[in-house]
Amino acid sequence: MTDIQCSRARPQSFSSGFPQYNILLWPVLLDTPSNKLYCRRMTKMSESRMEYRLKNTPGDCIQSVKFGPSSSQFLLVASWDKSVRLFDVVNNNMRLQYQHSGPVLDCCFQDAVHAYSGGLDGQLKTFDLNTNTESVVGTHDAPIRCVEFCPEVNVIITGSWDSNIKLWDPRGNREAGTFQQPNKVYTMGLSGEKVVVGTSNRKVMVWDLRNMGFAQQRRESSLKYQTRCIQCFPNKQGYVVSSIEGRVAVEYLDPSPEVQKKKYAFKCHRLKEDGIEKIFPVNAISFHNGYNTFATGGSDGYVNIWDGFNKKRLCQFHRYPTSISSLCFSNDGNILAIACSYMYEQEQIDPMPEDCIFIRRVTDQETKPK
Repeated sequence: MTDIQCSRARPQSFSSGFPQYNILLWPVLLDTPSNKLYCRRMTKMSESRMEYRLKNTPGDCIQSVKFGPSSSQFLLVASWDKSVRLFDVVNNNMRLQYQHSGPVLDCCFQDAVHAYSGGLDGQLKTFDLNTNTESVVGTHDAPIRCVEFCPEVNVIITGSWDSNIKLWDPRGNREAGTFQQPNKVYTMGLSGEKVVVGTSNRKVMVWDLRNMGFAQQRRESSLKYQTRCIQCFPNKQGYVVSSIEGRVAVEYLDPSPEVQKKKYAFKCHRLKEDGIEKIFPVNAISFHNGYNTFATGGSDGYVNIWDGFNKKRLCQFHRYPTSISSLCFSNDGNILAIACSYMYEQEQIDPMPEDCIFIRRVTDQETKPK
Protein backbone atom coordinates (compact mmCIF):
# COMPACT_ATOMS: atom_id res chain seq x y z
CA MET A 1 0.00 0.00 0.00
CA THR A 2 1.17 3.52 -0.78
CA ASP A 3 0.83 6.56 1.46
CA ILE A 4 -0.80 9.50 -0.30
CA GLN A 5 0.85 12.85 0.32
CA CYS A 6 -1.27 15.81 1.34
CA SER A 7 -0.37 18.94 -0.60
CA ARG A 8 -2.15 21.30 1.79
CA ALA A 9 -1.75 21.75 5.53
CA ARG A 10 -4.54 20.58 7.78
CA PRO A 11 -7.14 21.31 8.97
CA GLN A 12 -8.66 21.30 5.50
CA SER A 13 -11.87 23.00 6.60
CA PHE A 14 -10.15 26.37 6.51
CA SER A 15 -9.12 26.08 2.88
CA SER A 16 -12.47 26.10 1.06
CA GLY A 17 -10.67 26.98 -2.15
CA PHE A 18 -9.11 30.06 -0.53
CA PRO A 19 -5.61 28.96 0.53
CA GLN A 20 -4.77 32.45 1.80
CA TYR A 21 -6.93 31.72 4.85
CA ASN A 22 -4.51 28.94 5.79
CA ILE A 23 -1.72 31.49 5.91
CA LEU A 24 -3.50 34.44 7.48
CA LEU A 25 -6.01 32.89 9.86
CA TRP A 26 -4.59 29.69 11.21
CA PRO A 27 -1.59 31.01 13.18
CA VAL A 28 -3.41 33.88 14.88
CA LEU A 29 -7.04 32.82 15.23
CA LEU A 30 -6.57 29.79 17.38
CA ASP A 31 -6.93 30.44 21.07
CA THR A 32 -9.84 32.65 22.06
CA PRO A 33 -13.53 31.72 21.67
CA SER A 34 -14.25 34.96 19.82
CA ASN A 35 -11.51 34.30 17.28
CA LYS A 36 -12.72 30.73 16.81
CA LEU A 37 -16.22 32.01 16.15
CA TYR A 38 -14.90 34.59 13.68
CA CYS A 39 -12.93 31.90 11.86
CA ARG A 40 -15.99 29.65 11.61
CA ARG A 41 -18.05 32.53 10.23
CA MET A 42 -15.39 33.31 7.61
CA THR A 43 -15.35 29.66 6.58
CA LYS A 44 -19.14 29.53 6.29
CA MET A 45 -19.17 32.71 4.20
CA SER A 46 -16.59 31.22 1.84
CA GLU A 47 -18.54 27.96 1.59
CA SER A 48 -21.86 29.70 0.93
CA ARG A 49 -20.37 31.55 -2.02
CA MET A 50 -19.04 28.30 -3.46
CA GLU A 51 -21.91 25.90 -2.90
CA TYR A 52 -25.63 25.74 -2.27
CA ARG A 53 -28.27 23.14 -1.56
CA LEU A 54 -30.85 22.08 -4.15
CA LYS A 55 -34.52 22.52 -3.34
CA ASN A 56 -37.22 19.83 -3.65
CA THR A 57 -34.81 16.91 -3.48
CA PRO A 58 -36.08 13.34 -2.88
CA GLY A 59 -37.23 12.28 0.56
CA ASP A 60 -35.47 8.92 0.46
CA CYS A 61 -31.93 7.75 -0.27
CA ILE A 62 -30.38 9.49 -3.30
CA GLN A 63 -28.64 6.73 -5.21
CA SER A 64 -27.26 8.50 -8.29
CA VAL A 65 -26.66 12.01 -9.66
CA LYS A 66 -25.64 12.58 -13.30
CA PHE A 67 -25.00 15.80 -15.23
CA GLY A 68 -25.96 16.19 -18.88
CA PRO A 69 -23.39 15.35 -21.55
CA SER A 70 -22.69 18.92 -22.67
CA SER A 71 -24.23 21.22 -20.06
CA SER A 72 -23.64 21.93 -16.39
CA GLN A 73 -27.21 23.20 -16.01
CA PHE A 74 -29.21 19.97 -15.82
CA LEU A 75 -28.83 17.15 -13.32
CA LEU A 76 -30.61 13.77 -13.24
CA VAL A 77 -31.28 12.28 -9.81
CA ALA A 78 -32.29 8.67 -9.08
CA SER A 79 -33.74 7.85 -5.67
CA TRP A 80 -35.19 5.16 -3.45
CA ASP A 81 -38.45 7.15 -3.43
CA LYS A 82 -39.05 5.50 -6.87
CA SER A 83 -38.50 8.73 -8.79
CA VAL A 84 -36.11 10.13 -11.36
CA ARG A 85 -35.94 13.93 -11.18
CA LEU A 86 -34.49 16.53 -13.51
CA PHE A 87 -33.05 19.61 -11.81
CA ASP A 88 -32.05 22.94 -13.27
CA VAL A 89 -29.12 23.63 -10.96
CA VAL A 90 -28.55 27.16 -12.30
CA ASN A 91 -32.03 28.30 -11.26
CA ASN A 92 -32.27 25.79 -8.39
CA ASN A 93 -35.57 24.22 -9.31
CA MET A 94 -36.92 20.80 -10.24
CA ARG A 95 -38.07 20.75 -13.86
CA LEU A 96 -39.84 17.37 -13.90
CA GLN A 97 -39.94 13.86 -12.51
CA TYR A 98 -41.13 10.43 -13.55
CA GLN A 99 -41.72 7.24 -11.59
CA HIS A 100 -40.66 3.62 -11.45
CA SER A 101 -42.59 0.95 -9.59
CA GLY A 102 -39.63 0.44 -7.25
CA PRO A 103 -36.56 2.31 -5.97
CA VAL A 104 -34.34 3.67 -8.77
CA LEU A 105 -30.66 2.75 -8.49
CA ASP A 106 -29.10 4.52 -11.49
CA CYS A 107 -29.82 6.85 -14.39
CA CYS A 108 -28.04 8.56 -17.27
CA PHE A 109 -28.49 10.97 -20.15
CA GLN A 110 -28.24 9.70 -23.71
CA ASP A 111 -28.30 13.25 -25.03
CA ALA A 112 -29.76 16.56 -23.88
CA VAL A 113 -33.38 15.35 -24.13
CA HIS A 114 -33.37 11.59 -23.46
CA ALA A 115 -32.87 9.94 -20.07
CA TYR A 116 -32.58 6.26 -19.11
CA SER A 117 -33.03 4.69 -15.68
CA GLY A 118 -33.25 1.34 -13.91
CA GLY A 119 -33.76 -0.03 -10.43
CA LEU A 120 -35.30 -2.65 -8.20
CA ASP A 121 -38.23 -3.27 -10.55
CA GLY A 122 -35.79 -4.65 -13.13
CA GLN A 123 -37.07 -2.33 -15.83
CA LEU A 124 -34.99 -0.09 -18.07
CA LYS A 125 -37.04 3.02 -18.78
CA THR A 126 -36.45 5.87 -21.19
CA PHE A 127 -37.97 9.32 -20.81
CA ASP A 128 -38.22 12.11 -23.40
CA LEU A 129 -37.58 15.34 -21.50
CA ASN A 130 -39.18 17.45 -24.25
CA THR A 131 -42.45 15.60 -24.65
CA ASN A 132 -42.71 14.17 -21.11
CA THR A 133 -43.29 10.68 -22.51
CA GLU A 134 -41.82 7.47 -21.11
CA SER A 135 -41.53 3.87 -22.22
CA VAL A 136 -40.11 0.59 -20.94
CA VAL A 137 -37.19 -0.45 -23.13
CA GLY A 138 -36.67 -3.88 -21.57
CA THR A 139 -36.01 -5.81 -18.40
CA HIS A 140 -33.50 -7.82 -16.40
CA ASP A 141 -34.39 -10.85 -14.25
CA ALA A 142 -33.19 -8.98 -11.14
CA PRO A 143 -32.71 -5.33 -10.10
CA ILE A 144 -30.74 -3.08 -12.45
CA ARG A 145 -27.84 -1.58 -10.53
CA CYS A 146 -26.02 0.41 -13.24
CA VAL A 147 -27.10 2.39 -16.31
CA GLU A 148 -24.56 4.05 -18.63
CA PHE A 149 -24.49 5.51 -22.14
CA CYS A 150 -21.43 5.09 -24.35
CA PRO A 151 -21.39 7.80 -27.05
CA GLU A 152 -18.45 6.22 -28.89
CA VAL A 153 -20.54 3.14 -29.71
CA ASN A 154 -23.98 4.76 -29.29
CA VAL A 155 -25.25 2.12 -26.88
CA ILE A 156 -26.94 2.01 -23.48
CA ILE A 157 -25.37 -0.47 -21.03
CA THR A 158 -27.14 -1.90 -18.00
CA GLY A 159 -25.63 -4.03 -15.25
CA SER A 160 -27.82 -6.15 -13.01
CA TRP A 161 -27.88 -8.35 -9.95
CA ASP A 162 -28.90 -11.14 -12.34
CA SER A 163 -25.14 -11.33 -13.18
CA ASN A 164 -25.58 -9.94 -16.68
CA ILE A 165 -24.86 -6.78 -18.56
CA LYS A 166 -27.12 -5.90 -21.46
CA LEU A 167 -26.59 -3.57 -24.41
CA TRP A 168 -29.51 -1.56 -25.79
CA ASP A 169 -29.76 0.25 -29.12
CA PRO A 170 -31.26 3.70 -28.41
CA ARG A 171 -32.24 4.17 -32.06
CA GLY A 172 -34.99 1.60 -31.74
CA ASN A 173 -34.96 1.05 -27.97
CA ARG A 174 -34.31 -2.64 -28.36
CA GLU A 175 -31.93 -5.11 -26.76
CA ALA A 176 -28.65 -5.63 -28.61
CA GLY A 177 -27.16 -8.43 -26.51
CA THR A 178 -26.83 -10.09 -23.10
CA PHE A 179 -23.43 -10.94 -21.64
CA GLN A 180 -22.90 -12.99 -18.51
CA GLN A 181 -20.66 -11.76 -15.71
CA PRO A 182 -19.04 -13.84 -12.94
CA ASN A 183 -21.39 -12.49 -10.24
CA LYS A 184 -23.88 -9.73 -9.42
CA VAL A 185 -22.96 -6.42 -11.06
CA TYR A 186 -22.27 -3.71 -8.47
CA THR A 187 -20.67 -0.95 -10.54
CA MET A 188 -19.55 -0.02 -14.06
CA GLY A 189 -17.17 2.55 -15.52
CA LEU A 190 -16.67 3.61 -19.15
CA SER A 191 -13.32 4.12 -20.83
CA GLY A 192 -13.98 5.09 -24.43
CA GLU A 193 -15.20 1.93 -26.18
CA LYS A 194 -14.44 -0.20 -23.10
CA VAL A 195 -16.63 -0.89 -20.08
CA VAL A 196 -15.10 -1.98 -16.78
CA VAL A 197 -17.53 -4.04 -14.69
CA GLY A 198 -17.15 -4.61 -10.96
CA THR A 199 -19.06 -7.54 -9.48
CA SER A 200 -19.49 -9.25 -6.14
CA ASN A 201 -16.60 -11.41 -4.93
CA ARG A 202 -14.26 -8.58 -6.02
CA LYS A 203 -14.21 -9.59 -9.71
CA VAL A 204 -13.43 -7.00 -12.41
CA MET A 205 -14.19 -7.59 -16.08
CA VAL A 206 -13.01 -5.41 -18.97
CA TRP A 207 -15.12 -5.58 -22.14
CA ASP A 208 -14.67 -3.97 -25.55
CA LEU A 209 -18.11 -2.78 -26.65
CA ARG A 210 -17.11 -3.15 -30.30
CA ASN A 211 -16.42 -6.87 -29.85
CA MET A 212 -18.46 -8.47 -27.07
CA GLY A 213 -17.62 -12.05 -28.07
CA PHE A 214 -15.31 -12.40 -25.06
CA ALA A 215 -14.05 -10.38 -22.10
CA GLN A 216 -10.80 -8.59 -22.91
CA GLN A 217 -9.54 -8.95 -19.33
CA ARG A 218 -10.63 -10.86 -16.22
CA ARG A 219 -9.25 -9.42 -13.03
CA GLU A 220 -9.61 -9.49 -9.29
CA SER A 221 -9.70 -6.27 -7.32
CA SER A 222 -6.47 -5.54 -5.46
CA LEU A 223 -8.62 -4.42 -2.52
CA LYS A 224 -9.46 -7.13 0.00
CA TYR A 225 -13.07 -6.15 0.66
CA GLN A 226 -16.28 -5.68 -1.30
CA THR A 227 -16.11 -3.38 -4.33
CA ARG A 228 -18.26 -0.28 -4.01
CA CYS A 229 -17.47 1.90 -7.06
CA ILE A 230 -15.41 1.90 -10.28
CA GLN A 231 -14.77 4.91 -12.52
CA CYS A 232 -12.32 5.25 -15.43
CA PHE A 233 -9.73 7.92 -16.13
CA PRO A 234 -10.85 10.28 -18.92
CA ASN A 235 -7.49 9.70 -20.65
CA LYS A 236 -8.46 5.99 -20.90
CA GLN A 237 -5.28 4.72 -19.23
CA GLY A 238 -6.95 3.03 -16.29
CA TYR A 239 -9.59 3.12 -13.60
CA VAL A 240 -10.08 3.76 -9.90
CA VAL A 241 -11.87 1.25 -7.66
CA SER A 242 -13.08 1.78 -4.11
CA SER A 243 -14.18 -0.62 -1.38
CA ILE A 244 -16.27 -0.72 1.77
CA GLU A 245 -13.06 -0.73 3.84
CA GLY A 246 -11.87 2.85 3.36
CA ARG A 247 -9.46 2.16 0.52
CA VAL A 248 -9.04 3.19 -3.10
CA ALA A 249 -6.89 1.52 -5.78
CA VAL A 250 -5.54 3.07 -8.97
CA GLU A 251 -5.36 0.45 -11.70
CA TYR A 252 -4.08 0.50 -15.30
CA LEU A 253 -5.71 -1.18 -18.29
CA ASP A 254 -2.47 -1.98 -20.12
CA PRO A 255 -1.67 -5.55 -18.97
CA SER A 256 2.09 -5.29 -19.61
CA PRO A 257 4.24 -5.93 -16.50
CA GLU A 258 5.94 -2.54 -16.77
CA VAL A 259 2.64 -0.64 -16.64
CA GLN A 260 1.18 -2.90 -13.96
CA LYS A 261 4.03 -1.91 -11.65
CA LYS A 262 2.50 1.56 -11.47
CA LYS A 263 -0.73 0.45 -9.79
CA TYR A 264 -1.18 1.18 -6.10
CA ALA A 265 -3.77 1.48 -3.34
CA PHE A 266 -4.18 3.83 -0.40
CA LYS A 267 -6.26 4.34 2.72
CA CYS A 268 -8.82 7.14 2.92
CA HIS A 269 -12.12 8.15 4.54
CA ARG A 270 -10.99 7.13 8.01
CA LEU A 271 -11.45 9.10 11.21
CA LYS A 272 -9.84 8.80 14.62
CA GLU A 273 -12.23 9.41 17.48
CA ASP A 274 -11.29 8.80 21.12
CA GLY A 275 -8.17 6.98 20.00
CA ILE A 276 -10.11 4.55 17.81
CA GLU A 277 -9.83 4.55 14.02
CA LYS A 278 -13.21 4.34 12.34
CA ILE A 279 -13.19 3.01 8.78
CA PHE A 280 -15.88 4.10 6.31
CA PRO A 281 -16.99 2.81 2.88
CA VAL A 282 -15.93 4.86 -0.14
CA ASN A 283 -19.27 5.05 -1.93
CA ALA A 284 -18.65 7.40 -4.85
CA ILE A 285 -15.98 8.41 -7.38
CA SER A 286 -16.16 11.06 -10.10
CA PHE A 287 -13.48 12.27 -12.51
CA HIS A 288 -12.66 15.79 -13.65
CA ASN A 289 -12.66 15.45 -17.45
CA GLY A 290 -10.00 18.09 -18.01
CA TYR A 291 -7.42 17.26 -15.35
CA ASN A 292 -7.85 13.49 -14.80
CA THR A 293 -8.11 14.19 -11.08
CA PHE A 294 -10.96 12.58 -9.16
CA ALA A 295 -13.25 13.10 -6.21
CA THR A 296 -14.15 10.42 -3.68
CA GLY A 297 -17.07 10.50 -1.28
CA GLY A 298 -17.36 8.35 1.81
CA SER A 299 -19.71 7.43 4.61
CA ASP A 300 -17.63 9.70 6.85
CA GLY A 301 -19.39 12.63 5.15
CA TYR A 302 -16.24 13.98 3.49
CA VAL A 303 -15.33 14.64 -0.14
CA ASN A 304 -11.65 14.45 -1.13
CA ILE A 305 -10.03 15.49 -4.42
CA TRP A 306 -7.07 13.36 -5.54
CA ASP A 307 -4.32 13.54 -8.12
CA GLY A 308 -3.99 9.84 -8.87
CA PHE A 309 -0.95 10.07 -11.14
CA ASN A 310 1.12 12.09 -8.66
CA LYS A 311 -0.27 10.28 -5.59
CA LYS A 312 -1.49 13.40 -3.81
CA ARG A 313 -4.61 14.59 -2.10
CA LEU A 314 -5.34 18.05 -3.47
CA CYS A 315 -8.00 19.11 -0.96
CA GLN A 316 -10.77 18.06 1.36
CA PHE A 317 -14.12 19.83 1.63
CA HIS A 318 -15.99 20.49 4.85
CA ARG A 319 -17.92 17.64 6.44
CA TYR A 320 -21.40 17.12 5.00
CA PRO A 321 -24.50 16.23 7.03
CA THR A 322 -24.32 12.48 6.37
CA SER A 323 -22.80 9.85 4.03
CA ILE A 324 -21.83 10.84 0.50
CA SER A 325 -23.90 8.52 -1.70
CA SER A 326 -23.07 9.86 -5.17
CA LEU A 327 -20.82 12.41 -6.90
CA CYS A 328 -20.72 13.86 -10.39
CA PHE A 329 -18.51 16.49 -12.01
CA SER A 330 -20.11 18.50 -14.78
CA ASN A 331 -18.65 17.94 -18.23
CA ASP A 332 -16.64 21.19 -18.06
CA GLY A 333 -15.36 20.33 -14.58
CA ASN A 334 -16.56 23.57 -13.00
CA ILE A 335 -19.32 22.08 -10.83
CA LEU A 336 -19.48 19.06 -8.56
CA ALA A 337 -22.86 17.61 -7.52
CA ILE A 338 -22.68 16.02 -4.06
CA ALA A 339 -25.52 13.72 -2.93
CA CYS A 340 -25.84 13.09 0.81
CA SER A 341 -27.95 10.21 2.10
CA TYR A 342 -27.65 8.00 5.14
CA MET A 343 -26.96 4.49 3.85
CA TYR A 344 -27.76 2.56 7.01
CA GLU A 345 -24.12 1.82 7.81
CA GLN A 346 -25.06 1.80 11.50
CA GLU A 347 -28.60 0.50 11.00
CA GLN A 348 -31.46 2.71 12.20
CA ILE A 349 -30.50 5.99 13.86
CA ASP A 350 -32.63 8.70 15.41
CA PRO A 351 -33.07 11.31 14.12
CA MET A 352 -32.49 10.23 10.54
CA PRO A 353 -30.32 12.67 8.56
CA GLU A 354 -32.12 14.51 5.79
CA ASP A 355 -31.39 13.53 2.19
CA CYS A 356 -29.91 16.44 0.25
CA ILE A 357 -27.86 17.49 -2.79
CA PHE A 358 -25.23 20.22 -2.77
CA ILE A 359 -24.01 21.98 -5.90
CA ARG A 360 -20.43 23.13 -5.47
CA ARG A 361 -18.47 25.41 -7.78
CA VAL A 362 -14.93 24.04 -7.83
CA THR A 363 -11.75 25.92 -8.65
CA ASP A 364 -8.47 25.00 -10.29
CA GLN A 365 -6.83 25.26 -6.87
CA GLU A 366 -8.99 22.34 -5.78
CA THR A 367 -8.91 20.18 -8.92
CA LYS A 368 -5.78 20.91 -10.96
CA PRO A 369 -2.64 18.82 -10.38
CA LYS A 370 0.05 20.73 -8.51
